[in-house]
Amino acid sequence: MLGFSTYAALLPGLRDEWHLSNAEAGVIGGMFFAGYVATVSYWTALTDRLDARRVYLAGSVIAAAASTGFGFAAGGLASAMFFQVLLGIGIAATYMPGLRLLSDRLSGPRQSRSIATYTSFFGIGTALSLAAAGFIATSAGWRMAFVVAAAGPIVSGMLVFLLLESLPVSAPRKASTALFPFAAWRQVLRNRAAAGYTAGYMAHCLELFGSRGWMVAFLAFSASLHAGDSFPWQLPAIAAVVNLLAVPASIFGNEMALRIGRRRWILLVMAASGSSGMLVGFAASWHWALVLALLTGYSMLVMAESGTLTAGLVATAPAELRGAAMGLYSLLGFGGGLLGPVVFGAALDAAGGAANPLAWVVAYAAIGAGCLAAPLVARLMRP
Repeated sequence: MLGFSTYAALLPGLRDEWHLSNAEAGVIGGMFFAGYVATVSYWTALTDRLDARRVYLAGSVIAAAASTGFGFAAGGLASAMFFQVLLGIGIAATYMPGLRLLSDRLSGPRQSRSIATYTSFFGIGTALSLAAAGFIATSAGWRMAFVVAAAGPIVSGMLVFLLLESLPVSAPRKASTALFPFAAWRQVLRNRAAAGYTAGYMAHCLELFGSRGWMVAFLAFSASLHAGDSFPWQLPAIAAVVNLLAVPASIFGNEMALRIGRRRWILLVMAASGSSGMLVGFAASWHWALVLALLTGYSMLVMAESGTLTAGLVATAPAELRGAAMGLYSLLGFGGGLLGPVVFGAALDAAGGAANPLAWVVAYAAIGAGCLAAPLVARLMRP
């Protein structure tokens, strides 16, 4: 995950250096998800018939090449988009296949808790990526921040391939050969619960990655409104800490869901996160301590249903279609992730630009609309 948020951490500076609009800056962030969405179903379904460790290792090499290429060759909109797409392809072959490696080795309540922990470590990876990018860019320039990030995927690929034992693959060879296994997806979507968790994950990811992709830029805008008493640390470091503090929310949320029910918890949290995002945008001019407190609370709410959604999908998907189900889940979820940064940037431009305080409220409302609508949709769709 070390290169995952490098661009997000450096977005304000790269936007200005390359003379990009907010929408164009958002498109670059969204291109990671374009690469992810285009290939995740193939990589994940491939684990139904191949050793998932080999898939994971291939993804690690591609992700490392993408970060290195961005650092050495990116010089504007088109080249940055290309390397972000390549990074998405690489991480697509590690995140859900890695979850498959984990879920195949555990069962019962231990599986649910481990999945929640695994998904929460996505947030830890995001935090480390933000912190490393800010620190390295300050001392050695933004290009070196991307190059150093390439070490992370290489190390992770070797750890997984060498330290995990191979499991037998029992699925028939014809399974998972298609890039988009529509027949298997139709079977998955006939399962009402699996379909619901997948739709919820899409709304969740749109808000999650939209807010994360623009967090440093929002902090920069907030800092510009504070004449003297402004943020005491580097903005990427602050974003890293906020993301890190949100990590336990996924684990805690899964425990709450086990007690009060997954459906009830997911809908409650989605309504809360969708509404609190607008409050964060409105609070940009407040004292920096209040801004950080609200941003942290919002990030926790956004993460609080993440592990629950994933654990629900794994528990309800047919065992023989688990790889295809996880591929569709990640495809649609990160499709929402693709839209998130783009929707946020486009909403900023449409509402008057990044210098307009109201525009940030509108942008947070735009990415939170799906979560706000979730309780109503669930009520209408309920048998």
